[in-house]
Amino acid sequence: MSYVVLARKYRPRNFREMVGQGHVVQALANALTSQRLHHAYLFTGTRGVGKTTVSRILAKSLNCTGPDGQGGITAEPCGVCQACTDIDAGRFVDYTELDAASNRGVDEVQSLLEQAVYKPVQGRFKVFMIDEVHMLTNTAFNAMLKTLEEPPEYLKFVLATTDPQKVPVTVLSRCLQFNLRPMAPETVAEHLQQVLQAEGVTAEPQALRLLSRAARGSMRDALSLTDQAIAFGGGQLMEAPVRQMLGAVDRSHVLRLIDALARADGASVVETVNALRVNGLSAASTLEEMTGLLQRMAVLQSVPDAAATDDDPDTPEIARLAAALPPDETHLLYSLCLHGRTELGLAPDEYAALTMVLLRLLAFKPSGAAEKKTLKPAEARPATAPAPVAAIAPAQAPVRAPVASPNAAPAPRAAAPAPLVAPPAPAAASQRPAPSPSPTPLATAAAAAPAQARQPSEPEPFDGPPIDDAPWPEPDDDLPPWDPEPAPAMSRPAAAPAPAAPVVRIPVRDPGAPGRLDQPRPPSAPLQPTPEGDFWAGVVQQMVDSGAIAALTRELALQSQLVSRDGSRWLLRIERETLAQGSNRDRLTAALHTAGRAVELVLENGAVTDSPARRAAAEAERRQREAEQQILGDPFVQAMMRDFGGTIVPGSLKAIT
Repeated sequence: MSYVVLARKYRPRNFREMVGQGHVVQALANALTSQRLHHAYLFTGTRGVGKTTVSRILAKSLNCTGPDGQGGITAEPCGVCQACTDIDAGRFVDYTELDAASNRGVDEVQSLLEQAVYKPVQGRFKVFMIDEVHMLTNTAFNAMLKTLEEPPEYLKFVLATTDPQKVPVTVLSRCLQFNLRPMAPETVAEHLQQVLQAEGVTAEPQALRLLSRAARGSMRDALSLTDQAIAFGGGQLMEAPVRQMLGAVDRSHVLRLIDALARADGASVVETVNALRVNGLSAASTLEEMTGLLQRMAVLQSVPDAAATDDDPDTPEIARLAAALPPDETHLLYSLCLHGRTELGLAPDEYAALTMVLLRLLAFKPSGAAEKKTLKPAEARPATAPAPVAAIAPAQAPVRAPVASPNAAPAPRAAAPAPLVAPPAPAAASQRPAPSPSPTPLATAAAAAPAQARQPSEPEPFDGPPIDDAPWPEPDDDLPPWDPEPAPAMSRPAAAPAPAAPVVRIPVRDPGAPGRLDQPRPPSAPLQPTPEGDFWAGVVQQMVDSGAIAALTRELALQSQLVSRDGSRWLLRIERETLAQGSNRDRLTAALHTAGRAVELVLENGAVTDSPARRAAAEAERRQREAEQQILGDPFVQAMMRDFGGTIVPGSLKAIT
């Protein structure tokens, strides 16, 4: 006798032998017992879950006559009567199976429906089973609608499909639908164990786990893979041959990868991926296995007691990794592996894509070193302060600053805002006093002499005290850490008496300069309107309305104050050093030229008291106050507040511009 494959040999013959479909078995058994039978059934589900098997068992239950030939409709067919044995053998004349995948036209359906007018020849009911019914054409579906809705009392329809979304709703509404679910790996492994015991084949539990997971919920696929594994292993089911047959990744590789990621060891990750490449193991299987282990790790992190009920031999190692990897990184890595499977087909090399997916966790891993970099609090500063340093404009190249003479003093100047470039501080024999602030525009060098009269090799003119050609000093390692908080007067308290040392100006950036234009610094001084401010506000408004300036150039014009006009030279003062960078000044000058004002702009850094932006803010504040006063003075609002205790939520009133 020829060999019968396990999937056919161990096909269930009755409802008791059905595995993993208890919800369908219970509904059909109760309907058969109570004789409440529908005329059309639709079984849906993935391949190999038992749709055709349930149809055959249902046909036997409807036509079973019992061992003595006197039985009726039953939920437990005998399996020995003529009807049961003929249905099992596939030769029962009143049970017709039509494969709609190969017989999908209207002619085949009409030929089947022509048999519906004849009563059963041998059995109690005619049963028409149409497999893969979603493959029928629309014409074929329309041809069977009338018969499907009102069939003869002796006719039962059984439809099966793996894709119910493609079945017309007119057909779905005429059927009693049952969804056969994919079976859990534990259910599949338990059934395989029973089949192998009946076959007398020894099997390792881990080999059965691999087969049950590879079946993906299909019992037929599990039995087919078991047949293949028995042949591959020479009559035995061992883990190593089964893993080799399936091409599954050894769990030790996956555990090594997760351990390396938990230790942020990129070298081990790359080395393990190279080992997978050498062994020819699938990158997709690696991510799939890793996803399963990460899911179990997440469960153990949330429910630590779950490890006590798990009989997997790798559970202790999984629990160790769950304790080593933070929960947020576990969920992040799970998401990366889940979505990384779709990226494998896009990369020219799937192992390179696997490496990138795994290293992505290290790229997004929070850095503990960065969190430890905190600034020293102000009260913890040492008593000895370093020599004062001043910031220079970023547009100027940092050059070696001259050292001041010990007896030199800064030239007296009128009170002005803090300069971007400060003169060097005089070095005394006993202390380092703070330098006096003196204004210096951004373009002082350009204003001192015409650009065409200065040669490229000539040094920039220096506006400050006499120059002493002293050598460069050695860096002072005893200075305390730099404090990023800007000092109000750009100076620090006087240091304790120390030996005289030359002072070198160090180019630094203003740490307080904001980085976003939409969040300007709060004004350091109230608005003080000036005639020059009126003129500059009108000029800026004209350029804004005409669209001559935009982006950073418009921001420079709005945030600057016109200090003076000396013929064709206009002096603008700004608070934000970043606005003077790049070619913003050149663009603003070009816009003024386009507007008919051929001028040269000179920028300086300092406190701004009258700018178009300040005027706009003051006007908005004035309108806001007027709106609030108008609302508060409204009689209805006053009555609501007096009679009902109403209040106005602060910030809920907005003046309409």
